[in-house]
Amino acid sequence: MSESRFIRNFSIIAHIDHGKSTLADRILEVTETVSPREMLDQYLDDMDLERERGITIKSHAVRVRYKSNIDKNWYIFNLIDTPGHVDFSYEVSRSLAACEGAVIVVDASQGIQAQTLANVYLALENELEIIPVINKIDLNSARIEDVETELSKILGVDPQDILKVSAKTGEGVEEILERIVVDVSPPKGLKKDPPQALIFDSQYNTYRGVVALIRVVSGFIEKGMKIKFMGENISTQVEEVGILGPKMIEKQRLDPGEVGYLITGIKEVEHITVGDTITSFENPAARSLPGYKKPKPMVYCGLFPIEGGDYEGLRDALNKLSLNDASLDYMPESSQALGFGFRCGFLGLLHMEIIKERLEREYDLELMTTSPNVAYKITLNNGEEIEVTKPSDFPPQEEIEIIKEPFVNATVITPKDYIGEVMKLCNSKRGKFKNMQYISMERVEIKYHLPLSEIIVDFFNMLKSITSGFASLDYEVSGYRQSDLVKLDMLVAGDKIDELSTIIHKDKAYYAGRELASKLRKIIPKQNFEVAIQAAIGKRIIAKERIAPFRKDVTAGLYGGDITRKKKVLQKQKEGKKRLKKIGKVDIPDDAFMSFYKIDSNK
Repeated sequence: MSESRFIRNFSIIAHIDHGKSTLADRILEVTETVSPREMLDQYLDDMDLERERGITIKSHAVRVRYKSNIDKNWYIFNLIDTPGHVDFSYEVSRSLAACEGAVIVVDASQGIQAQTLANVYLALENELEIIPVINKIDLNSARIEDVETELSKILGVDPQDILKVSAKTGEGVEEILERIVVDVSPPKGLKKDPPQALIFDSQYNTYRGVVALIRVVSGFIEKGMKIKFMGENISTQVEEVGILGPKMIEKQRLDPGEVGYLITGIKEVEHITVGDTITSFENPAARSLPGYKKPKPMVYCGLFPIEGGDYEGLRDALNKLSLNDASLDYMPESSQALGFGFRCGFLGLLHMEIIKERLEREYDLELMTTSPNVAYKITLNNGEEIEVTKPSDFPPQEEIEIIKEPFVNATVITPKDYIGEVMKLCNSKRGKFKNMQYISMERVEIKYHLPLSEIIVDFFNMLKSITSGFASLDYEVSGYRQSDLVKLDMLVAGDKIDELSTIIHKDKAYYAGRELASKLRKIIPKQNFEVAIQAAIGKRIIAKERIAPFRKDVTAGLYGGDITRKKKVLQKQKEGKKRLKKIGKVDIPDDAFMSFYKIDSNK
């Protein structure tokens, strides 16, 4: 039955909240893979965090069996549910590398969104068969005909070929399964060829070590076989192979086209990398499978344990988490204000929030993050080129010849009524207009060239706000461009606080300095001495605020007498405060390090 002609490997991809997890639930129900008693909403989203936020964070693979109504044969479907947020597009690319088909899901009330377009292009690059689906047709607000027109225009397909379903009620789900049988091609690999299997995900099990999720492309992988990881050049023995149905079910071997798991007992997480090719030690393949590139982090921030003793625990947790999140990058970092921690690289701000929350929940850690920034490429006067991922490494301004920052090609899809507001927002973020086109009578696609540093913090929230939640955003990094940037330092009581420094465009530095100083004045508690808060560019102070000291009435105990008695006591208090100001230390609260998040530097 495991003949490859009866196997279909496909992904469900869509914009966030368009119903792909609900559709996966209905497929599990229709194929009776999960009993009604065990069924949960968002069944494949096994993290509490995914269910709470209503989003898919990780790709999830499951094997289902389906009997076709057309030819009455039983088929094996390997379904991979994928995330929808732009920060997790690397998860989508990993899933597509293991598939022959993709079901593109579009919400009937919202229409095509920017991330839907990005996923369509990703599927086309992988030469996958695309099955377009309009979901949520049961809603009163559904615009089925409009969305059908948009989809047929973008995909170049006949409107009759677009399926209309309701994942909530189950209407039309069987039609999708029949289309997968007919349209998606079976795997092409042969059992007699040397084994080649792609690792498309992995996870860590405390007792078994690393569990690799694999797609066998050619040959076979069986229990007891000696295998080799081609990228890492490491050999080991297979302890167990099996399928995900959706729980792990052990099998003797995996044949061409099958998707399943592999356990070797390896506990060193760095030895098994996502994207690597597994082959036989005795009969190795000539070359690795065309992998996907390791995603390059674009947003960096410091991650520090609140309890100093948790440093080792944080290191182990990051090690294990990076196993099934290939885009997480980290290196040790020490800070005068925050102690020992790690400098971490993420794909975006949501990715950063999710990783922090997972570390706190799954590994029982209390963490603090510094304000996020991007990586800059700097050419010094002596011709040397360096990459800077944190403001404290920024060289003095007089030593810099050229500063380059990452730019992105951003696509915004919005109703036509909001075109002016969207363009105004993009222009305020130093954006350069590229083009605009109508994808339907009511909706328009606007393309801008924007600095990544301007959109990682609050751009998405502002976009949703000005368009009443109707606009969507997708972006891809286009390279580095020269910019007029400066380092903005914050001094508290005369001490430079590296964790509060930031790199910003020269035109916005003065406003941002004043705003940040004003915010810190409200956050930092009063001391027994006056505290000066200053914003500086190089040696030039551009903004200053003061926190007045506690006022204690030292003359309250004096009754009557000459006025000089009061003056003497007040003078003594004044000198004490002066001395405290020289030696006093200011404790900076945790939320001060995230102050820059909340600055609207567009004014």
